[in-house]
Amino acid sequence: MPSPNTAAESSGPQGAGIAALCSGGLDSAVMLVEFAKSYREVWPLYVRCGLPWEEQETRFLECFLGQIKNPAIRPVETLDLPMTDVYGQAWYASGVGVPGYDEADERWEIPGRNIILLSKAAVWCALHSVGAIGLGVLASNPFPDASVGFFKLMEESLSTGLGHPLRVLRPFAELHKPDVVFLGRRLPLHLTLSCASPTAGKHCGRCGKCRERIEAFAAAGVEDRTEYARTTTDGKSRGKGTKA
Repeated sequence: MPSPNTAAESSGPQGAGIAALCSGGLDSAVMLVEFAKSYREVWPLYVRCGLPWEEQETRFLECFLGQIKNPAIRPVETLDLPMTDVYGQAWYASGVGVPGYDEADERWEIPGRNIILLSKAAVWCALHSVGAIGLGVLASNPFPDASVGFFKLMEESLSTGLGHPLRVLRPFAELHKPDVVFLGRRLPLHLTLSCASPTAGKHCGRCGKCRERIEAFAAAGVEDRTEYARTTTDGKSRGKGTKA
């Protein structure tokens, strides 16, 4: 399994700190803990855009951080950047027509997602004298705003436009989701949310994000303690304590 390059890209424990874009999801949760090994202070940034799953995401994020109690990880900073006026009735704004369990990954694109997140986070960093932003992009991300070229240009543009040197770090850029699950296997990963249609605090078990999560735990050989609302074909719940 490739190793996360967090330590290589960071300035070490003596560094001033890093802002980490987090969603309450599995990848960003593990990334927060990895950054806390290399930085004295890690500031989780949650950018709220008005998307349907955000309320439950923030609850999961607070539960995860409350469970791990890592002194290097600061309280979550919630930043607002509403996007529903632009996104209209798209599934990611309305919650209607969420891509199903077996639909292609390309259906999951949220246009400009990383542009939005990095732009808001970069301004926060400039105003708080923070010199780096981390985000948990994986090797399997197929979208144009997850490419090496995009991040290089974005880093240069943000630094120039803000007059504030800023690095954009992607510690999991060479990893796939099973790698991240294995890396975080000792963490309370059941307190993370990877679902576009969560119901009453549970993963729906029906969307493509849930499929990706279920398959990642299975591929990593790690017990999946996630609670899924959906049942399997044999009638057994995918609930807590079972393997996906």
